[in-house]
Amino acid sequence: MKKLILGLAALAMLVVACQDNSNELNLDQEQAIDMSDFYVRTDDVQTKSANGLDRCHSMNVLNRQLDESPGLYKKMYDVEYNVRKLIAAKGKPGGGPGGGNGGGGNGDGDVDLLPIDDGLGIINIPVYIHIVYPNANSITDAQVNSQMATLNSDFRDINTSQLPSGTTFANDATDSGFSFSLEAVFRHNDSQSSWGTNDAVKAAYPPITPETHMNIWVCNIGGGILGYAQFPGGDPSTDGIVLGGDYFGNTGGVYGLGRTGTHEVGHYLNLRHIWGDGRCNRDDFVEDTPKSDRSNGGCPTFPTTHCKSADMTMNYMDYTYDACMYMFTDGQRNRMRALFGPGGAREGMLN
Repeated sequence: MKKLILGLAALAMLVVACQDNSNELNLDQEQAIDMSDFYVRTDDVQTKSANGLDRCHSMNVLNRQLDESPGLYKKMYDVEYNVRKLIAAKGKPGGGPGGGNGGGGNGDGDVDLLPIDDGLGIINIPVYIHIVYPNANSITDAQVNSQMATLNSDFRDINTSQLPSGTTFANDATDSGFSFSLEAVFRHNDSQSSWGTNDAVKAAYPPITPETHMNIWVCNIGGGILGYAQFPGGDPSTDGIVLGGDYFGNTGGVYGLGRTGTHEVGHYLNLRHIWGDGRCNRDDFVEDTPKSDRSNGGCPTFPTTHCKSADMTMNYMDYTYDACMYMFTDGQRNRMRALFGPGGAREGMLN
């Protein structure tokens, strides 16, 4: 009996020791996720594009939400931590110092980075569209369908645009592995002439099941603003994207190919602006995009150089004309898709 008791005691000690080692391993893994470069607030917000229009107001909206919601920073930190952890678990850099390269490429932006194999296949995102105008039928079904077609072609890298000759980014365009299905269109005849960027349109017409559906509001924002989106981690009651009707779908003009929608969906899926909304020491947390200190507008010639490297002006997360936006990168793909992994901020959207 004494030997049996001693044996059980030894076994118990072995189990405890294994548990302690397991805890140490988990702690080491957590410490390996470097968050030292993480930021949320941006003090150098650039919004104006060609023609004096405000290409994207998302960072301004984020700054306002940070002021109004003291807990938002921690929520976005946790989202970012999980994104980097999931990417690192797949053996690929996650962006930022934890990704091994400061998150900003290697000088010329040409980084050997492949999409992670996350086992999720093509991720379908169901979409609700809320049209809010004095005459809601002024945004036609054809316009709605053209926006959906643009999202599907851009996120699958099957658009007809071609990268300009001579660019070092020719092999960086990637299929992000997302599709978008239109679930319903809600038309609201509302006499309000403009809605601004304080989420008033969302308060008037709240999002529908934002945990499982992407909500898009189409309205006159005012102030020459093309659109804005909410990043993952924000209040579910304001989760979604707002687009000006003149820049929604195929409407003609330099911003009339639906790329404002593509850009804002990128923010909704956790992408920052390609230049990181700051100087050369700020970044977008993506390894295979080059550093820059400013946005680009119009249709720039290649190379357009800032921060000692050529800017990826053709990336959907810059401010160039719609016809001159052509690509997401593998690093951006990895970052967006990590939201749908275990514990991810958009995991609930998976069918």
